[in-house]
Amino acid sequence: MKGKRGHHKFWGTRMFKYGDLDVLHFLLSNLNWWVEEYHVDGFHFHSLSSMLYTHNGFASFTGDMDEYCNQYVDKEALLYLILANEVLHALHPNVITIAEDATLYPGLCDPTSQGGLGFDYFANLSASEMWLALLENTPDHEWCMSKIVSTLVGDRQNTDKMLLYAENHNQSISGGRSFAEILIGNSLGKSSISQESLLRGCSLHKMIRLITSTIGGHAYLNFMGNEFGHPKRVEFPMSSNNFSFSLANRRWDLLEDVVHYQLFLFDKDMMDLDKNGRILSRGLANIHHVNDTTMVISYLRGPNLFVFNFHPVNSYERFIIGVEEAGEYQVTLNTDEKKYGGRGLLGHDQNVQRTISRRADGMRFCLEVPLPSRSAQVLYCPYTDQYCGLSEVSFCDS
Repeated sequence: MKGKRGHHKFWGTRMFKYGDLDVLHFLLSNLNWWVEEYHVDGFHFHSLSSMLYTHNGFASFTGDMDEYCNQYVDKEALLYLILANEVLHALHPNVITIAEDATLYPGLCDPTSQGGLGFDYFANLSASEMWLALLENTPDHEWCMSKIVSTLVGDRQNTDKMLLYAENHNQSISGGRSFAEILIGNSLGKSSISQESLLRGCSLHKMIRLITSTIGGHAYLNFMGNEFGHPKRVEFPMSSNNFSFSLANRRWDLLEDVVHYQLFLFDKDMMDLDKNGRILSRGLANIHHVNDTTMVISYLRGPNLFVFNFHPVNSYERFIIGVEEAGEYQVTLNTDEKKYGGRGLLGHDQNVQRTISRRADGMRFCLEVPLPSRSAQVLYCPYTDQYCGLSEVSFCDS
């Protein structure tokens, strides 16, 4: 595109002329080529606001509908996105399209037949931004559980199309750091880091992934290498790094390191928990316990009870958590297990918890759950499974 419209106002990059027929042919055929040639199973449309608006999204948004229907909306780009979704879903029905738009343009995930743009999911960027801010700027004991929950849950009216990820490509911007680098540094498992710091870093890394993937939305995405704590960001060769390829990779060989392997094993079991139990398809989580003093969060999603203790010091021998159904609750995932790099503080006799006939958290029964500091547990109750309906299957893994 020529003139001012042909250049991004802040990035200095060139903008496509989406109304040109040859440009449309090129872009749409390019999408199809990636699927047919490389068998990609989805597309993440990054920074849509830079396309949707002639001001490239760098304007204040209050949520007023006029802001999405004025002269600054790029109608040609809007039509291209509709065409892109129509073409992909017509030619490749199993392909998933994800929209990343900080302005939350109305109808992002509505069908094109109803005037929407046709995306399958929209990415909630606020979750990864919140975790990054906490890890870099806030001491562990000052973390606010209420803020964590409200950020991860988002607008509950739109969660059926919301995709969450703990860590994304924004942490790979030049100068950024991966969560593992912030938490543990560059030498995982080496003598340069104390065992206490290593335990803290790995514990939080697991807990952040578990709560992000299960509390809100109907899809979860791993950024490549996040599943095993890759210590470095991704950075492509550019003038600012003298066109170096040193960070343009993912070191899969790091799985030979015991710490990386333990983080990976936890992620695998966490993914299996959803594959087998279809947690993300169970509807909204029933969040019934959020305490900023004890730093404990608990919620029910389907037949699964999730309990998190983010307190850096305090452990609880018998923490009371409310449940609606009586019976036995079996621990199916425990972040503190030794095979995941934890302390292994829970004995085998504590893997099954029986309910007590006492009201708690507004529910008819309760459990007395042992909660080590910086740990989380998932407990399964088969008695509740028959009452828990399934919504649209939306498991998303990368």
